[in-house]
Amino acid sequence: MQTMSPNHTPDTASVFQLKGSMLAITVLELARNDLEALDRQLAAKVAQAPNFFSNTPLVLALDKLPANEGAIDLPGLMRICRHHGLRTLAIRASRIEDIAAAIAIDLPVLPPSGARERPLEPEPEVKKPEPAPVPPPILEPEVRPTRIITSPVRGGQQIYAQGGDLVVTGSVSPGAELLADGNIHVYGAMRGRALAGIKGNTKARIFCQQMTAEMVSIAGQYKVCEDLRRDPLWGTGVQVSLSGDVLNITRL
Repeated sequence: MQTMSPNHTPDTASVFQLKGSMLAITVLELARNDLEALDRQLAAKVAQAPNFFSNTPLVLALDKLPANEGAIDLPGLMRICRHHGLRTLAIRASRIEDIAAAIAIDLPVLPPSGARERPLEPEPEVKKPEPAPVPPPILEPEVRPTRIITSPVRGGQQIYAQGGDLVVTGSVSPGAELLADGNIHVYGAMRGRALAGIKGNTKARIFCQQMTAEMVSIAGQYKVCEDLRRDPLWGTGVQVSLSGDVLNITRL
């Protein structure tokens, strides 16, 4: 008779639990796109309280950057924070270029905060500072009207439907980019990039009358042209949905 070793557990035994938790996470709110100045000023803060900047979990808040500041070097910004002991877990953003940059490196994006956070100044090492409280998550994003584009989308264009769906009645050229917090519908040839549910909406879908896209993505999960070409539905009318972390492509 086979005996069970003391360390063996049945396959039905649970190996994990999901638990809610309120964790203290520091928010670094960027006021200007000046990474050199940020590096210098963070170094000065570290000199005041080195222990505070030791593997501190961080949310990079980019939603207060002025619209005319230009695109930020997100990987460079994260390297500076990491150099000073700050580990970036996610960004908070409203500008489409910041959201797209985060998606490109698989970094979670939080919605812009409507709450006021108190400034957090690290105390001298005599007293451990209290991290700023995490802003409450916005479970239901604001619903906005569907954005409808009736003209062809040219290469190099980027169109974003914030808080809702995006509908394109014409074709989408290579090099064009469609982004939406909700679903994306393309009633012409889809030859560019389509990113739906970009703020984490896993229920979002992509609908195309002719799927020849460079990339499709839902809630950060994506397939590129090389993967899409191998699908037997390439060039036909399809819908793209997300199941877990797998993109499913089915016929319309």
